[in-house]
Amino acid sequence: MTDQLPAGVERMLNDAATRRLEVSVVNRPPANSLAEAAALLGILPRSIIKSLVLKRQDGTFLFTLIPGDRVISWPKLRALLGANKLSMPSSDAAQAATGYERGTITPLGSSTPWPVVADLAVASGRICLGSGSHGHSAFVDSAALITALGAIEGDISDPDPQFRSS
Repeated sequence: MTDQLPAGVERMLNDAATRRLEVSVVNRPPANSLAEAAALLGILPRSIIKSLVLKRQDGTFLFTLIPGDRVISWPKLRALLGANKLSMPSSDAAQAATGYERGTITPLGSSTPWPVVADLAVASGRICLGSGSHGHSAFVDSAALITALGAIEGDISDPDPQFRSS
């Protein structure tokens, strides 16, 4: 007997299949932080990739993929994109733009296929990212993900002081 996956996970998996991208989904207990999620999954924080939705000055959005042990460098990202202003939208605006709740966001299966910028520090090999639903994590090969999304790669992050060397 198989349990039906939540709609967000199904949407993410369907998009991945369309892109010929192999993704595995695992159930995960709730976590209060990225570090706790990494510990629950038995991986390093840098292997969890944060899919962040950003709003441009013209009202359009984009995704950034940032390793869990790093933070966005706004000056680097603005320079890469040639943008004067970028901002983090409200949780409601991010959900309206992607169809996913904050904490579950992934570019895969987004209700609108926004452009993706991946940080150069995204670990090579198997990474973990949002699955479209709380309580689940998606694992995928980083190079395959970046290729499947047609992501722009660039140096857009700095080390997060919260993580020393993970």
